[in-house]
Amino acid sequence: MYTDPKDISSLIGSRICHDLISPLGAISNGIELIEMDGQPLGPEIELIAASVAAAKSRIRFFRVAYGSAKPGVTLAKSEISSILTDHFQDTRIRCTWLPENEVPRQAAKIAFLVIQCFESALPYGGSIVVKRSKGQWQLQAEGQKLRRQPDLWARLDEGYIPDTPLSPADVQFGLLAEISRWRQPQLSYDMTEHRIFVSF
Repeated sequence: MYTDPKDISSLIGSRICHDLISPLGAISNGIELIEMDGQPLGPEIELIAASVAAAKSRIRFFRVAYGSAKPGVTLAKSEISSILTDHFQDTRIRCTWLPENEVPRQAAKIAFLVIQCFESALPYGGSIVVKRSKGQWQLQAEGQKLRRQPDLWARLDEGYIPDTPLSPADVQFGLLAEISRWRQPQLSYDMTEHRIFVSF
């Protein structure tokens, strides 16, 4: 399993997510107090409430994908399912998480990064399925109009040296490639016209 005590970026990710979730929670609490007072919520407040909910769901997802994942720490299926349900609530992507038991946070981190890579491949919607059997993870994305982005997925190939820099929107591919180099067995993927399969 991937461990890198010098990975300061994951600590930065955890810190940012931790510090942002508190003020967002305070805004949510304020809106709830307005509702409890019986005051009707105007369109402005409804927009704020929807925006805060969307921001909180993204931060929860990013906290797993980009935050610190210490050995021995686990995540329950209920928490993972809640995060994924909120994250994909207003999208055309259906994500199914099948592992029943709690899972190591390090493995969940990799799975969430793969899921975000899948999101990039499904701009018109589709399905994502996550399985775990006998210690091996299998993730699959399917869509009628798949954006394959072979140059980004090629970063996961052993020995591949990219000749173009990553954009901020594609940072998940770079981080996933870096993690894959540090673990055994390495992450592998297979791509067809309408399907991407990843295992690790």
